[in-house]
Amino acid sequence: MFTPLELFIGQRYTHSRRRNRFISFISFASMLGIMLGVMVLITILSIMNGFEKELRSRILGVVSHVTISGTDGRLAGWEALSGRLEQVAHVTGVAPFIKKQVMITHDNLMRGVQVQGIDPARQGQVSEMNLRMLEGGFDSLVPRGYGIVLGVGLANYLRVFPGDKVTVISPQVQVTPAGLLPRLRRFTVVGIHEFGMQEYDNMTAFIELGDAARLFRFGDEVSGMRLKLDDLFEAPVVAATLQNELGDGYEVMDWGREHGSFFQAVRTEKVAMGLILFLVVAVALFNLVASLVMAVKDKESDIAILRTFGLEPRRVMHIFMIQGSIIGVFGTLVGVLCGVLLSLNIHTIVPLIEGLIGRKIFPEDLFYISEIPSDLHWDQVIWIGMAALVFAVLATLYPAWRAARVHPVESLRYE
Repeated sequence: MFTPLELFIGQRYTHSRRRNRFISFISFASMLGIMLGVMVLITILSIMNGFEKELRSRILGVVSHVTISGTDGRLAGWEALSGRLEQVAHVTGVAPFIKKQVMITHDNLMRGVQVQGIDPARQGQVSEMNLRMLEGGFDSLVPRGYGIVLGVGLANYLRVFPGDKVTVISPQVQVTPAGLLPRLRRFTVVGIHEFGMQEYDNMTAFIELGDAARLFRFGDEVSGMRLKLDDLFEAPVVAATLQNELGDGYEVMDWGREHGSFFQAVRTEKVAMGLILFLVVAVALFNLVASLVMAVKDKESDIAILRTFGLEPRRVMHIFMIQGSIIGVFGTLVGVLCGVLLSLNIHTIVPLIEGLIGRKIFPEDLFYISEIPSDLHWDQVIWIGMAALVFAVLATLYPAWRAARVHPVESLRYE
């Protein structure tokens, strides 16, 4: 497309130190702006990808991919249903559960929490809770053992440790000679878990499934079934299929319906942040346009001489397109390289910064995620680099068109 003459003159103009140094400074600032904009855009998007991935793994490590429950809060015949569900495509694990709101007390301390009755033998098939235990384990929950596993925040609030006794007060009542009294039961703390999310660490407790059935008078029924899939993104399809097969007597929910709004907000924020950061690149591109316009004005006599030697306007336009493209390409490539290196090493850079400032950027007592994660998506890197290159080339069109319209006679009249 470009001849060697145009390439030679265009690249000479990018580093020529003769005459106006201010124009060279503006060109350097434009290149630096493109580089910083691309680098920051790649880094911030990688960090937001990391946060989204970390949140998804933490939430879905506790919440099932698909949940099946009865429309009245009870599910009968769950053992037969479990055998059917295990044969469904993409289903890798099935576990029953009982879920109720209760009050837990210890000494003079009391808190309302959500207690879940689980089958320890099956629960590992649908969640990663066993990997998040600080003390004890879910295998300590045995039938009629009346053990309880508390979240670390809840245990700290009640000031209990493994081996201590707590009282679980059910909202159901029982008739006694003294009148109507709530059902209550003493449980022994057998474990403490930490999921890294206050919603679960402060407000959840787990007991054995049979103990929960006796406490809440469920008999042979459960609240529902949890399913784990080999691909979590198949959850909406699997849930819709199961809802059609099971009928209106069952309620089938996938993780997208339960927590989809949260992840949609994260994705919306990521898109908005990307657009805002791309404005940094846009400012640098405007600087590139300004520097090229000034360069055209400064090189009018050179352009006029080239025109008198027979250089066509189209080729003059190519010269300044090459000059601007070199600035844009170099700034984009360096920005992409720096952004990729920064994203891949953010886990080592952030601790160094925290050591210098003497405090954590995300304190553990204020944020769900105390470390800054990074998840580099190469498709995003490619799109950012291509967009920056395309816009850099487009930014050269107007100044190059101005250069092609320079009239030799008018420019050399006062030389």
